Amino acid sequence: MSGIVGSNLNIKGSGLVAKLGTDGQVLTSSGAGVTVAFEDIAAGISWQAVETGSTMTAVAGEGYPINTTSNACTITLPSSASNGDQIIFTDYARTWATYGIVIDSNGLNYQGDDDTFDVEYGTDGQSVHIVYSGATKGWIPTIDEAVTDVPSKGNDNGIFAYGYTTTYVSMSNLVSNAGVVATDVTGVGTARSALAACSYGGDKGIFGYGNVGAGGNVSLTNLVSSSGVIATDTTGVGTARYFPTACEYDYDKGIFGYGSGVSMTNLVSNVGVVGTDVTGVGTARYGLAACKYGGDKGIFGYGNSGSVSSLSNLISNAGVVATDVTGVGTARAGLAACGYSTDKGIFGYGQPGPVSMTNLVSNAGVIATDTTGVGTARYDLAACEYASDKGIFGYGNGPVSMTNLVSNAGVVATDVTGVGTSRTVLQACSYN
Repeated sequence: MSGIVGSNLNIKGSGLVAKLGTDGQVLTSSGAGVTVAFEDIAAGISWQAVETGSTMTAVAGEGYPINTTSNACTITLPSSASNGDQIIFTDYARTWATYGIVIDSNGLNYQGDDDTFDVEYGTDGQSVHIVYSGATKGWIPTIDEAVTDVPSKGNDNGIFAYGYTTTYVSMSNLVSNAGVVATDVTGVGTARSALAACSYGGDKGIFGYGNVGAGGNVSLTNLVSSSGVIATDTTGVGTARYFPTACEYDYDKGIFGYGSGVSMTNLVSNVGVVGTDVTGVGTARYGLAACKYGGDKGIFGYGNSGSVSSLSNLISNAGVVATDVTGVGTARAGLAACGYSTDKGIFGYGQPGPVSMTNLVSNAGVIATDTTGVGTARYDLAACEYASDKGIFGYGNGPVSMTNLVSNAGVVATDVTGVGTSRTVLQACSYN
């Protein structure tokens, strides 16, 4: 039986090893002495409905999105084929690494091997394009690669950090991929509160801005590594301010926005570099929250502009902030937000009140009406994603250290006994 490692196909047996390069364009077959380049997929493929079964029979000239969320899929190729026949299979739900596909060549050769060899593909996001080349080599893959320009499944871990107890702190608490909050980690960087945080680079995070008390507002930042280690201060870029918010966009970049009664933004590159001020769009406000949605976009919502509001501003996958969208749900500030289910978001808690209600964000960036609150009502808390598709709200005024988990369906759970130092006006982001 053959196996798949990364995006390379390896077929082993009878002394033959055949591989397709990770660029998905060059096929090399040992023993044949030939390297063939394929520029792109030929036109004329007829795409079929999403296949969810454990078995299916493929037809030449057709393309198949294969959804293996619940089970692997064994694909039987046509029993006869003509030179130039082609078929495409693609990982619909990016789950082939868990449940892959097995191709039965049904009496014909597959890259030179007869059908006593099983061909397996098992890389998330992979697409496989095969062409029939004749009896000798049979079906050959011309593209066998994972799509790289697509949303990741999200980060597995999270981190709460900074905030205020009876003084400003810089301690942090890691969140495991099971949503378990760890004990305090000694603080790194300037102790402060009323800051913002988001992920960047696909597996890292950044804390930025905030208030240090008598020293006023700052614009410095602290990067978070893919293992959850907070770095020392980075010299601030952009206008120093308190109570801004931040979220990820474009899968690997971030954006800080608003705060201190302004609407300016600062983009974060995929290497964690904060850009200079971008002229604000939308109503200036502070104490708002933000999260990603749709995989590659973001949304700012709620906040205080002299009075609390529920308006929102969408963020494109290029980091461009749109004008105000009429508010949905109870107007409030001091709330938190995070992503869930890889492409949706949730706003929760806040004041006046305080309240514990939440508002879900669809994968199209539409905020839903209020959902009855679960857990202790509070404000000035933080939230982040974990386990790639779930979220967690934590800490808040009091101060308290309790948390509330968010399922991958956006359901908020009851209070979990707090871990770590109780504090408020902290922030959180996901990493790795």
